[in-house]
Amino acid sequence: MLDAQRGNSNGGGVGAYLLHRAKPHIPPWLTVGGIGLAGGGSHLLWADSAAAGVGLTLSSIALTALTWWAGKSTSVQRRLHSAITVAAGSSWFTTAALAGPFTGPIPHLYLMGGTTFALSWNVRVLLRTPDSVGESGGDKGLLEKVGLARAQLGAAKVEPNRVTVPVTLAAGEQTNDDVTKALPNIASAADVSRTAVRYQPDPDSERRGNLVIVPEDMLKHVVDWEGPSTPGGSIADPLVIGRYDDGSPMYMWLPGDPKKKRNSTHILIAGGTGSGKGDAALDLQTEILSRRDVILWFSDPKMFQDFRPLLPAYDWAAEGGASTEAMVEALKAAVPARTRWLGQHGYRQWLPEAFEVQNNPAHSCRNDGTACGCPGMPFLVAWMEEAANTLRYMGDDAFTGIAQEARSAGISLVISLQRPSYDQMSTSTRASLPSVIALGCAPDDEGFSLPDEVLDAGAHPGVWRNRRPGYCYVVSPGIPEDRYASPGRTWHFPERVVPMMEVLADWAVRNGASPDPVTAKAAESVVGKAYTDRKADEQLPDEEDDDMSEGSLVDPEDVDIDEEVDLPDAQEGDDEPIFGEDTGRKPGPEESRRLFEEALQEFERNGQMIVGPKDFREWWERNNLSRPWVSARLVEAYRDGRLQETGKTGRWRIVPSLTPADA
Repeated sequence: MLDAQRGNSNGGGVGAYLLHRAKPHIPPWLTVGGIGLAGGGSHLLWADSAAAGVGLTLSSIALTALTWWAGKSTSVQRRLHSAITVAAGSSWFTTAALAGPFTGPIPHLYLMGGTTFALSWNVRVLLRTPDSVGESGGDKGLLEKVGLARAQLGAAKVEPNRVTVPVTLAAGEQTNDDVTKALPNIASAADVSRTAVRYQPDPDSERRGNLVIVPEDMLKHVVDWEGPSTPGGSIADPLVIGRYDDGSPMYMWLPGDPKKKRNSTHILIAGGTGSGKGDAALDLQTEILSRRDVILWFSDPKMFQDFRPLLPAYDWAAEGGASTEAMVEALKAAVPARTRWLGQHGYRQWLPEAFEVQNNPAHSCRNDGTACGCPGMPFLVAWMEEAANTLRYMGDDAFTGIAQEARSAGISLVISLQRPSYDQMSTSTRASLPSVIALGCAPDDEGFSLPDEVLDAGAHPGVWRNRRPGYCYVVSPGIPEDRYASPGRTWHFPERVVPMMEVLADWAVRNGASPDPVTAKAAESVVGKAYTDRKADEQLPDEEDDDMSEGSLVDPEDVDIDEEVDLPDAQEGDDEPIFGEDTGRKPGPEESRRLFEEALQEFERNGQMIVGPKDFREWWERNNLSRPWVSARLVEAYRDGRLQETGKTGRWRIVPSLTPADA
């Protein structure tokens, strides 16, 4: 506005400069001169007319009243200044037209009064600042419309596509909650979307804060992923997963930083079907896998449908069910082992230095003050995709212990699901996930994803539902709190970037971190081959073998049967009814232990280290045994130390055998 008043200077030299600077001050003087000429000319027409006197007097009153009425949307000072100026000017004009411009004191009043009023408007222009602009005109009218008439607006901070205005509310009459409630009306008055307006209260005041308005939604345009932001960097560097609605990058951090007072974090990714949760996961995973000092354990009951190009880069990939159950048990064992190692080497939390070989005496596990030379420990990210499936399988508190204890062990837990309601995830687990990427959801589900204070500040993921894929709010340590209610959008992963993802996975295999001995030993000690043979399942054949050999009519499982050998003799229990709980034969104690040990070893060979009665169904049917018999053997194996409890009723963890399985 000020630039418009001052005009533009296209000339050069001192004269042009002075003319340019004088432009805003000329209009009041032109007005005074015009009134003087009009008053003298009108006297020639109406000097002896009584009717003209009445008309001019009424016109003067009407013009003053109109000025007062028209100025109601401006500040009080401008309204009074305008009305007084019009009243004085119209009064002099009426007197000069009737009595003459040079009669008595009329010319003196003209010179003194006209000069005074012209100068007063010049002074007003000189004193006009962005602060006064913010408090006047339409801003004040807008506040009146939304019920905040007594609030005061400070100097606006204008950035590219972002305006931040300090707000001071009336003491004792208004609170920050009043602004929060008025945000939809402010958005309506500003003619922007509901998510383009937010309010950040001052934590030290109940009547001060910052009103933020983003005029243009820059997120409407989809931006494709162009590769990781810091390939070969550290996991301690920021992870760039998209951009905010003002165009600035959207960051996250996983490890803590004691120098910046930032804590390590776990992440919840929440969003309804079609909200872009897959792209958000790919954004975060490609950033993680491009760093040199981190390993990723990944569980996906959807069989890596969206993540297949990255599969070789995962240190451990589980397809849900029993394999994920083993991964969770391995994590539980890794937490204390990693915490102990970090403590022994002088780390209160994981730092990038922990990844390097420990050649610094300050981080030595020895007592003689010399460097220990121990292998370093990479950061560990444990990712549970489609976690609702795992929570149904393992119970709503499956991740509670890990979420509460893993941060100090250099482990970040990522849980991704559609609806993080308390009937799916325990309140203890949810409370231990300080970071969230909240994508579009049903309006009633907003409270499950975001803290109340972020919703009060103007965040509304329920507005998007699944109509704005990738739109999200990010709440996480390291992000300024005034950004929590700012919407962002993740990068999009079209089909054309799949080759780039495969290149990244290949880089991670060749250059990424390997598991440290402490983590590997802890995992192997509790789940055995489920961890040591974890890569075997990823070696997918180029093509599937036929179930039967070409030209053969014999099932592969029957190929080794000798047709000449007689069937085995009848055994005890073969004549029992086939219905009922007690079906099946009943072998003696020694045979029972041998058979059950063979079953446990078979599970170990297959990498399944968490078992329960239902996992033995095929085995007991194959050996003509019964479920009660299996349940009794499970209890015996627990007493013998071959099985351990998992914290879930009916599920047991196999203690790895110290001797090789029988041939």
